Amino acid sequence: MSPTRGGDALVTALTERGYATVVAPQPSTPDYRTVIACRTADARQVESPVTVTPHRAPAARVTVGGHDIGVLCLYMPSRGPKDQRNVAKRAFQEAVTESLPRLRAAFPDMPVIVAGDLNVIERGHQPPHKVFGEWEYTFYDSFQAAGLTDAFRHLHPDEVAHSWFGRSGNGFRFDHLFVSTPHAERVLGCDYHQEARQAGLTDHAVMTLRLGLPSTPGEQGEAPAAGAS
Repeated sequence: MSPTRGGDALVTALTERGYATVVAPQPSTPDYRTVIACRTADARQVESPVTVTPHRAPAARVTVGGHDIGVLCLYMPSRGPKDQRNVAKRAFQEAVTESLPRLRAAFPDMPVIVAGDLNVIERGHQPPHKVFGEWEYTFYDSFQAAGLTDAFRHLHPDEVAHSWFGRSGNGFRFDHLFVSTPHAERVLGCDYHQEARQAGLTDHAVMTLRLGLPSTPGEQGEAPAAGAS
């Protein structure tokens, strides 16, 4: 969200509507920021592992049903003005790529979720878009290399899905949810929902993830873990 009073009003509204923990880091200079809102009060902000514009990459340790979950939420900069084309985007991508291998150490022995608008698409995306360079596909690949699994692709290996649409009507799967690979088999659902976008409340689809967590030994529970839009 924006750093303006409108953004502050949204943060206030989240609190007033029952979100017990709202992580909303303030940028040191005017810039968008990423917000984590949790229904549970048993959540705490931790230092972001991303060193470049960390207000776009807040992290939290959330406890749901007695289980800890590590969460990192990302909002990738756009390509930027012509005189600074891709400068901020590449710097942020490089910082995220460098940080990903450290996530398991920051959140040991628990599921890790990375969610957000990454402004990149996967290899083989349909339809193809020539504007994306190899460095952007490499960034998407870096999540798998760091032990994170694309939750949507894990459940829907061949489905064509889009979360943002350009002026020409072409679709892009920009929004992603990754889970730590050892916990990928616990993913019960991961989907895009277009209703809010179609209503004009946002220009992105809402994305949801359901992650199964054992409620007691030998039982399987279900906990909502993360969402992005």
